[in-house]
Amino acid sequence: MDIKGFIKEKSQLINQALEDYLPNQEMHPAKLHESMSYSVLAGGKRLRPILLLEASKLIGAKQEDVLAAACALEMIHSYSLIHDDLPCMDDDDFRRGKPTNHKIFGEAIAVLAGDSLLTYAFELMTEVKNISPDKVLLAIKELARASGNRGMVGGQVADIMAEGQKIDGQELEYIHTHKTGALLKASVRIGAILAGASDEQLVALTNYAKEIGLGFQIVDDILDIEGDANKLGKDIGSDLDRDKATFPAIYGLEESKKMATATCKRAKKALDIFGEDAELLLKLADYIIERDY
Repeated sequence: MDIKGFIKEKSQLINQALEDYLPNQEMHPAKLHESMSYSVLAGGKRLRPILLLEASKLIGAKQEDVLAAACALEMIHSYSLIHDDLPCMDDDDFRRGKPTNHKIFGEAIAVLAGDSLLTYAFELMTEVKNISPDKVLLAIKELARASGNRGMVGGQVADIMAEGQKIDGQELEYIHTHKTGALLKASVRIGAILAGASDEQLVALTNYAKEIGLGFQIVDDILDIEGDANKLGKDIGSDLDRDKATFPAIYGLEESKKMATATCKRAKKALDIFGEDAELLLKLADYIIERDY
């Protein structure tokens, strides 16, 4: 199957599951639940839940057994975007072609909607079916670590602290592998953990996930310079405006493109032990690096 067609098909499945899992928008306080649904259901590629589903399938789990975990990941991703768009953070007016959450619901509700999605995600992790409690517990720990101070939030703080500063490549890689890469890596690892991956399989999938996580953010940096705002659904050039630390800023545009391609090659090499069974994960690696939005 064409990878874009596959992503579209899987996205439809995930979107329906997200609608089913989200609180009823009319439930009191309705404004909070409307705000939560507004951002979660605003669209997006759904790469994180797709990666979780495909990693678990590769090891042998059934899709329906891990779908709740996939949705939990997407809710945490959505919470991070709501907060990232706030005036105190990146101060963005548009996300996925629509006004950002705080532009519709106000800053206070946007903050609380993000908080609610974060906490609800961990409640949702307990809805994982037909998986042993010890594996679910390990997956919950993985999600918490990837989301917090040792993962995404830590990377976001480092990113803020680096604005307007001269940093080296090592610090830039820390920012990218934590702010964006941590949750992408967790997507693959959680799918593998829930499916009962062996140590060898988990190491291979972790190496794959590290590379696509880094490559994803390098491509984001590149698209902020030469992307199409209509395809991206947000203004381009915001990184430059805020004097953010990016790969093009340190290495230049052409070298950044080479580095993104190299991450893809390393990611695909890491899956050699799975042979042809890893075909979709291999195609997803190509898609992440070659995407234009």
